[in-house]
Parts: sequence; structure tokens; C-alpha cells
Amino acid sequence: MKHLRTVDDVMTHAVISIDRRAPFKDIVETMRQWRISALPVLAEDGKVVGVVSEADLLLKAEGADESRAVTAGQLMTVPAVTVAKDASIAGAARLMARSHLKRLPVVDADDHLVGVVSRGDLLKIYLRPDEDIAAELRELIMAHLMPAGSSLVRVYVSNGIVYLDGSVPDPTLQDMLVRVARTVPGVVDVTARLDAEVSA
Repeated sequence: MKHLRTVDDVMTHAVISIDRRAPFKDIVETMRQWRISALPVLAEDGKVVGVVSEADLLLKAEGADESRAVTAGQLMTVPAVTVAKDASIAGAARLMARSHLKRLPVVDADDHLVGVVSRGDLLKIYLRPDEDIAAELRELIMAHLMPAGSSLVRVYVSNGIVYLDGSVPDPTLQDMLVRVARTVPGVVDVTARLDAEVSA
């Protein structure tokens, strides 16, 4: 499995969208047909200008919205909450949680729609094999410890939980290694039993 680091690595590239002129009934039909709860609304140049959701439509259906809004452009929520395709998976997860959203339109540097990412997509990193996580972490540990001298750190990963034990040449490296381990995609938790080497 390739390293999953950015939104571009996990997003769905084929995405259903509508333009601002789409009428109410077409929006409902598109959502029903594709079994999705929200649609990005695009301008003529392909840029995301808003999002229309089931909640937006239900306000209208329940009579709570007394405006004469009948098209996507009139019904949509603006500005649209989007995420850049090169954003980190952790950053996208924070944005999604903060905004209370189940999915986010993904845009390129020019704000053109290039995909959509869902909560389920972001969780794909936790399907990464333990062996891949351990191999990447060993490389990172060597990169951080070699300049500081010899070390003996054993890495074991089970169900995404990293276990570190052994010794390090400098006590300050203990916390740093735990922090480094937590940054590896797919890591669920880190348990460390590390001792500092004592110079003779």
C-alpha cells in the first residue's frame, strides 16, 4: 500500500456536482440517484461556489425557508467549505470535525473541483499494514538517531499500535521519537519503553 499522506491520496476523483442553475427537483433527483447528501455547486469556470445539502432542501420542504429560492445557486450554502488536494489527511479531518461535515469538496490551486473526500476516505490510512508502518518508522528513527550516536531501538507494530523499546543516546530523544511515531500515517497509538544510554 502506498503511503497515504494527503487528501489527493484518499479522495474520490469521480465526483457528482451541479451548476447554479439546477432546479430544486433536479437537485433532489441527483441526490437520490447517486445516494449522496450534498452536492458541490459549480460556476461556469468549474470553481466551487457553494454546496447544497439535504438540510438546505428540507428547510424549503418544511416551509422554514420562505424565500423564493428554487435553484442550486439560490439554495446553496456559501461560502463552500473546501479542502486543497495537497492538504494533509489530519488537516482535512480537523476541518471536517470543526465544520461538522461528512464530506468536503476537494479543489486544486485555482479552486477548481477535482474530487470529494469523506470521513470514510480519511479513515483509509488505518487500513495500512503493520509491516509498512514499522518499516517507515524504522527509517525515521535511523534518520533522527544516527547523528546523535549509536542506539538500539526496537519497533513492533500490532493493529496500528506502535511499541518502542530499547535505549537512546540522549534522554531528549525519548519524547521526540514518540512524537515522530505519532506522525506516521496509520498509527493509532504509541507505547514507549526507552532508556537513555549511560556514558561510561
